[in-house]
Amino acid sequence: MDTVHPPTTSPHPAGTEHLRADVAVVGAGVIGLATAWELRRRGCSVVVVDPDPGAGASRAAAGMLAPVSEVQHQQDALVPLMRASAAAYPGFVAGLEAAAGASVGHRATETLVCAADPADRQALADLRELQLRHGMEVEALPVRAARALEPALSPRLAGAFRIPGDHQVDPRRLVAALLAALTAQDPPEGAPAGAGPARIVHDRVTALRHGPSGAVTGVRLSRGGMVSAGGTLLAPGAALAAIDALPSGARPPLRPVHGDILRARLPDGAPELLGRTVRGLVHGVPVYLVPRADRTFVIGATSREDDLAGASAGGVFRLLRDAQALVPGTADLELTEVLARARPGTPDDVPCLGPVRDPDGTPVPGLVLSTGYFRHGVLLTPLAARLAAQLLAGEPGPDPAADAELLTATDPQRFATPSPTPRSPR
Repeated sequence: MDTVHPPTTSPHPAGTEHLRADVAVVGAGVIGLATAWELRRRGCSVVVVDPDPGAGASRAAAGMLAPVSEVQHQQDALVPLMRASAAAYPGFVAGLEAAAGASVGHRATETLVCAADPADRQALADLRELQLRHGMEVEALPVRAARALEPALSPRLAGAFRIPGDHQVDPRRLVAALLAALTAQDPPEGAPAGAGPARIVHDRVTALRHGPSGAVTGVRLSRGGMVSAGGTLLAPGAALAAIDALPSGARPPLRPVHGDILRARLPDGAPELLGRTVRGLVHGVPVYLVPRADRTFVIGATSREDDLAGASAGGVFRLLRDAQALVPGTADLELTEVLARARPGTPDDVPCLGPVRDPDGTPVPGLVLSTGYFRHGVLLTPLAARLAAQLLAGEPGPDPAADAELLTATDPQRFATPSPTPRSPR
């Protein structure tokens, strides 16, 4: 992609400004921001558009980097994506923290997965067989051994499993670091000298802009402004449906999956409760507790497909009840936040990442889609950002064959109904 000057504002009246950049990024969750960061590192000028950066699903996310715990039956296509992204996280974090001058709360503490009753233990043991077939490390522990690691666990547990490779990051600190790195005046290490800061526009994208040839040439904004760009990334999560002038290939079958999530803290003077992330099943229902270094906890998360925009009272009740079944000391925490957000899900729970194509298979020039991450957005951030940035910048990755395989799994057009083949006349 040809490099143009860093984003500038042309002399239009307030509300009708015309910005220009190499790439327009629609959506400032962790996926959009990280992709913008990867583009800036490659020397591209970037404009990021979002009415409230980081306030969507990224704000509610717990930040578990759990390529092992998140394995599920009949979702084999997700496994290579999760493993590749988890492997990229240390380098991603190191580069970002150096550029932002701030921590993202990355902790390499392991995860314990616990069973509340014998049926839960059997379900987790069955899942362990699948995880082992994928070459993952999962150790079955007696309850006594698990409680030796984490004494706050309930003595009534039916079983536990230790997963040393599942870690965590703080998504709120991750968003803050990405915004700081994107807007820093100094170019990132290794970037071209002219790689200026990104422009963050607090506005809503209403439609794509198209050139005479059908290529996407940027976006239109709700206050009358526009962004002209050679490449456009659509990463607005569940807000994709509100954008007009999208090619049909850019409208995958997304569904909003709401999640209730809680935040709590240890009272002053109280002893530490947990050092590891604790996940588990309580009578078949999943729950987790993620301890932060600042003595706070994230407790989550429900998955519901209903019309409630806010938190569900029943969901909050179940989270507190089930968290206490695994860790009774949860009852002594101070509840500080109750939150719900909609996460964009796809029919197969695999994200949609790749170039957009017309129904006849022709790529729409200048347009890349990155959405549908459901529960896996934070985990998949480094991989998704790199792949999308390579597509938009027109650069191959270090292993093009491996990247092509990953992009085949995330092809946005995989849900499209093939056009019927015309029958030959008899």
